Amino acid sequence: MDEGISIYGLEFQARALVSQLAENNEIRFFIATQSLKPNNQIHLLEVNEDGEPTLKARVFSHPYGEVWKLNSSPHDANLLVSCCSNQRGSQVGTQAVLLRLPEEEPSEKGDEEFLEFKEAEVLNFTEHGSEVKTMEFHPTDGNILATVVDGKVLVMQRAESETRVVAEVSAKNCPKFTGGKWSQHHQGNQFIALHDCTVRCYDVRDGNHCAWTIEDAHAQLVRDIDCNPNKQCHIVTGGDDGCIKIWDSRSTKEPVFSRSDHSHWVWSVRFNTFHDQLVLSSSSDSKVLLTCAASVSSEAPGDEGPDPQAKERLQDGLLQTFEQHEDSVYCVEWSSVDPWTFASLSYDGRVIVSKVPRQFKYQILL
Repeated sequence: MDEGISIYGLEFQARALVSQLAENNEIRFFIATQSLKPNNQIHLLEVNEDGEPTLKARVFSHPYGEVWKLNSSPHDANLLVSCCSNQRGSQVGTQAVLLRLPEEEPSEKGDEEFLEFKEAEVLNFTEHGSEVKTMEFHPTDGNILATVVDGKVLVMQRAESETRVVAEVSAKNCPKFTGGKWSQHHQGNQFIALHDCTVRCYDVRDGNHCAWTIEDAHAQLVRDIDCNPNKQCHIVTGGDDGCIKIWDSRSTKEPVFSRSDHSHWVWSVRFNTFHDQLVLSSSSDSKVLLTCAASVSSEAPGDEGPDPQAKERLQDGLLQTFEQHEDSVYCVEWSSVDPWTFASLSYDGRVIVSKVPRQFKYQILL
């Protein structure tokens, strides 16, 4: 088996994976299944690194429908939200469910018994639309969430049970929003929405005010976005054209970094939280790619002259191709605890926990 690789298999197909963001000590990931049967599950997978890497999981019942998207709270390790299918009569849509884990680990149950969430709250956005694309926890305020529903971006204050529209696409025959994410910067006042081939950033304090736009960011649909946690104006996008691109929101006519190493749609892109020159991407070509964008990272050499160790440091380009999956890889996520560990999920239910190869780790740490 390859260096640092561990494999975990799910019973059903799956396309939702996220790191347990508020966990500070253990390497943990949430994975949700996408079965047409009513017995969907959410797995909390823990990576134990004492000696050889081993995996253990707690499995929770998710009777609310097949899960399309999963997010965990950066403020509360026991809180997450699933975007899952629901059916009202003949109408099929997507709803959001807030889920809370039990405070303590329960005793072991038999193989056929699943654990129950401590709380589950189904959130109702039917007056705004039927397709909940994502629900995102605010980066600094645990009381605020943003939701992309059809052609609207909503901001919800949980404590006041108040929901307001901050962005809306109202033109006839215009594509709807397909996703979005909060910016960790700008005091948490900006939400970045994906709109077909375009990326639009909205100031949530001023309804429908677009702070900046990247028109035609990709030749085809933009599938995913991530914000550089260490550089305020840099974002990375992945699209159906097989490209990943890094943009500076202050000048959006051209990307500051671009690669086209995938041969099919890019479903997921992620900056490394600690070393933002490392970018992960996953695709329908069944591959996970580790790319270096050192020249535009927060650790790029300054204007103090040539670096005497420059030849030894990582250079821009594709570093590693991970080919352990046999189906479309819908998600890839860095661990929130260990900068060198990441997990990827393919549609056939295979979860692979991998490591950044040692030679690249040492080059970064020079």
